[in-house]
Amino acid sequence: MELYQLTTFIAVAQERNLTRAAERVFTSVPAVSAQVKALEDELGVKLFDRTSRGMALTEAGDSLLLEARRTVDAAQRMRAAAAQLRGELSGQVRMGTVSDPVALRLGEVMVRLAERHPQVMLQLQQNLSLRTQAALRRGDLDCAYLMSAQEQVEGMELRRLTVIDLAVTLTRRQAAAGLPESLEALARLPWVSNSPECGLRLQQEALFREAGQPFPHGAMADTEGAVRGMVASGLGAGLMRLDQAQAAERAGELVIWPGWRAHTWLCWMAPVKQLPDPALAAVRDTVLEVWA
Repeated sequence: MELYQLTTFIAVAQERNLTRAAERVFTSVPAVSAQVKALEDELGVKLFDRTSRGMALTEAGDSLLLEARRTVDAAQRMRAAAAQLRGELSGQVRMGTVSDPVALRLGEVMVRLAERHPQVMLQLQQNLSLRTQAALRRGDLDCAYLMSAQEQVEGMELRRLTVIDLAVTLTRRQAAAGLPESLEALARLPWVSNSPECGLRLQQEALFREAGQPFPHGAMADTEGAVRGMVASGLGAGLMRLDQAQAAERAGELVIWPGWRAHTWLCWMAPVKQLPDPALAAVRDTVLEVWA
């Protein structure tokens, strides 16, 4: 049994798709299939069923997935410990991201990390905030950027990096018909809603509660770029980051409604571990330094 087989097993379990798993472990689809088959033969159990929805874990596969993760994590800790004995830091850190790389200052983080700890590799995975937080709890990620208004999250180390101002945006047609004079009138307009797994959904729900209106169940967007595009195309009002709203307004795509403002926080989060990972600590310290 080889570590790369366990890594491939974990990737297929997470992605439920051979092509995406192959991209994740930087190999080909036939190689992924062969590695899974070899692991099944060695263990004497079937790990996956092929279904119309992709690769589904069998009962045995689900039971062994946790052991595979523990084994891979232990190997990474051993490599990191050996690197420390050599006076180096090394290891791979899986970091979740949201939004765009510029807003996260990822470039600065990666440059500083490479200068100081060239053997620490960042593997980036982009997703919505609540999906990212769930991935942290499952152990699929080591740390993440995400948007959250919470000050504390049980079982997590949470560091607030910067406040994110939010704004309500109107379609050009809505604005031309006259800006709403109240929050209640605003909430009665057609809206583009944020995904339930988006970090801005809670603020949008709070807006409708304050207006005393039911939450809209029409068009829904799962990314900030999709919200901007749908508002710009005239589908309805939307909630987005103020900086993105201002850029879209300057481009003539939409109009910012001046009667409402709110904010959330860009945060860095990682599970609290009994045995701290030096490579992860190096990533955390670099992120905090960039945002200091």
